[in-house]
Amino acid sequence: MPGTLKADPVLAVYVHWPFCLHKCPYCDFNSHVRSAAERGHDPWSEHYLASLAAWARQLPAARTATIFFGGGTPSLMPPELVSQVIMRILEIWPPVDDAPIEITLEANPTSVEAARLADLRAAGVNRVSLGLQALDDAALAVLGRQHSVAEGLAALEEAQRHFARVNLDLIHSRPGQTPEAWAAEWSRALALGTEHLSGYQLTIEPGTRFATLHRMHRLDLPDETAAADMLLLTRQLAAAAGRPAYEVSNFARPGAECRHNLAYWRHQPWVGIGPGAHGRLPGASPGEWYGFAAIRRPEEWAAAVRSGKPLALAEVEPVDPDQAMRDALMMGLRLAEGVDPSELARRFGRNTDTVIDFVRARDLAEAGYLRVAQGRIRPAGDGWLLLDRILAEILR
Repeated sequence: MPGTLKADPVLAVYVHWPFCLHKCPYCDFNSHVRSAAERGHDPWSEHYLASLAAWARQLPAARTATIFFGGGTPSLMPPELVSQVIMRILEIWPPVDDAPIEITLEANPTSVEAARLADLRAAGVNRVSLGLQALDDAALAVLGRQHSVAEGLAALEEAQRHFARVNLDLIHSRPGQTPEAWAAEWSRALALGTEHLSGYQLTIEPGTRFATLHRMHRLDLPDETAAADMLLLTRQLAAAAGRPAYEVSNFARPGAECRHNLAYWRHQPWVGIGPGAHGRLPGASPGEWYGFAAIRRPEEWAAAVRSGKPLALAEVEPVDPDQAMRDALMMGLRLAEGVDPSELARRFGRNTDTVIDFVRARDLAEAGYLRVAQGRIRPAGDGWLLLDRILAEILR
């Protein structure tokens, strides 16, 4: 470690399971296709528990606020391993208070994985995020998904049978999609009764199959105007259905927001366990932060754990207080609640004038793109559609 970490942070704990049955053409996440034998319970249980023990020594007095199993495809994890990991996390870092903590697991809606949902609930998971991605069979084929709409809806019904808290993911601005078609599809999704939905715009990520097709002009993507219309429709229809946007791409009934993801957007401490997992943790000194990234390739991560380097880190980066404050501003402005500059100054021990151009922020507020009120800055109006440009203008 380059410095001393704060011993007692309240943690959002992220557990990365890197295995998938199939690599989707739009996905740039750290995911790897492996056989059932290669991703079985042993020896992965030993590796995850050893890594947790090593992090416990670094953070001896931490507490757990949330746990999130992401991937890859965490619904492929053996339920007994999920249970072991949850129990060990809560042993080394007890819950922050007496209320049940949020424990989320991402799941794909194939029939094989849907059959595991009851066992995952028994393992301790209490919130599931289901990757439907589309409610159109032709679109699912383009996205490389391995389920049909009927299979996805059956998996959703199964998830709602076992979990009180369910999120479903959909992707808009897909090849050939129109705003009118998306409005009908999103309205159908809103009628399915989940407390939370995520509606993401398709982005073309470097190194993916879609990036190759895009370079070859073989993806008929909606233009910027149509994509902006879809983003606006997503917000309007969700609000009308009682799930207003609390973040750019996330919509929930009040009180049903994903607490784990809020920790990221509020720049709160999180630790990542597993191949390619990232974390960001405060140092012992005020304003001091460190970023971490584990070795990405599963076999190399496991080899590092076995060889006596159980943190299995590929990167450890000190984050200067000004950059940490910029990061907090960039993430916080994705939220409907916005950010409080005075709170940022207190947390990072810096004058916010060093990172925020308040004159330009006021200009954008007068133009209707930002709202500056009650000590907070937040997007307003078309500012939600232009957030990247706004950040480029107000960040120093």
